[in-house]
Amino acid sequence: MHQHAMKTIALSDGERVPVLGQGTWHMGENTRAHKDEVVALRLGIELGMTLIDTAEMYGEGGAEKVVADAIEGQRDRVFVVTKVYPHNVSRTELPKACERSLKRLRIDAIDLYLLHWRERSAQLVETVEAFEKLRTAGKIKRWGVSNFDVDDMQELWSIHNGTNCAANQVLYNLENREIESGLLQWSQKNEIPIMAYSPVGHGRGLLESATLKKIAKRHDATTSQIALAWVLRQSRVIAIPKASKEKHVRDNVRSIEIKLTNEDLADLDREFPPPKSKKPLPML
Repeated sequence: MHQHAMKTIALSDGERVPVLGQGTWHMGENTRAHKDEVVALRLGIELGMTLIDTAEMYGEGGAEKVVADAIEGQRDRVFVVTKVYPHNVSRTELPKACERSLKRLRIDAIDLYLLHWRERSAQLVETVEAFEKLRTAGKIKRWGVSNFDVDDMQELWSIHNGTNCAANQVLYNLENREIESGLLQWSQKNEIPIMAYSPVGHGRGLLESATLKKIAKRHDATTSQIALAWVLRQSRVIAIPKASKEKHVRDNVRSIEIKLTNEDLADLDREFPPPKSKKPLPML
């Protein structure tokens, strides 16, 4: 099997993770698909996509069970990310939600535990305290957030231990470039990796773009490989595409080898314009 040279990035504690991981949204919802989903994730691990992202919300725990079967017997090779519902992040509820996820995943510790999104009712201070307690207890190795914008991150940074946040998982693809108007720069400046979910968009829409097709032809690649290569061109960005078919998994891995040219990037900017920057940040 052709092993692609997987690029990695370092988290703030020095742990290295691949820039291309595997997402599991919509997995674990259908028992008939379970076997294929496990096979696809296992192939991805074999090809170096050893970061797997899931959540208690996906299939109401079903996706975590798919991940459990996929990593069986090779736990030490895999970096497991899962996410907690915002209604489960209080001092009392977070440890319980964590235990349920650990049980479904059949592991002793979560490598990265994320707050799935923010609800205003939940106190960020309390959530950080609860995360830190789980980390001290060895139930999680690190924690982070998801769907946070610059204001949320700045608030998090003002909280005691808030800067222990290891990553922020957000929507990022050619059609959704909002994070380039501030969050991406803030994250790079503060050395917080961005995990891009839905990196090739939702459904087929994005992948049918004539511009993407033209660029794919130049590189003898698929449109989804170009879309992924585009996300991965940024430093400190991890992409977590979902693939439940083996061919799709192999396709995703190849995107690492694609180097987009200035011409490609200019063409994509014309078709998918970057946002007008809301808050110019000082040049780093």
